[in-house]
Amino acid sequence: QVQLVESGGGLVQAGGSLRLSCAASGSIYSINAMGWYRQAPGKQRELVANVISSGITNYADSVKGRFTVSRDNAKNTVYLQMNSLKPEDTAVYYCNAQAVTALTYRTREVWGQGTLVTVSS
Repeated sequence: QVQLVESGGGLVQAGGSLRLSCAASGSIYSINAMGWYRQAPGKQRELVANVISSGITNYADSVKGRFTVSRDNAKNTVYLQMNSLKPEDTAVYYCNAQAVTALTYRTREVWGQGTLVTVSS
């Protein structure tokens, strides 16, 4: 099976930066899309940014110009560079991947455990 492991969350002051990493492991043939969602208390989980297999990126309007998503296909890893952080960015950030398994060659939706990002004023 495919697993996702996130790292890089923590506490940072407003205006600061954090870099999140997510590495996929297991019997992977390919990954069609890989990216990040977040969920704040009392709110629905929302897409933050992702990268599809062609390299095209997508961003939520609230993070455009501040966050950058990148992907290292050789390492099956996706990164989220977060700059100019705001208190509104405080949330649990979840890695997400649409992975094609090497065992069945079928696409499966995979989620990480989540990593907490807290931005203080």
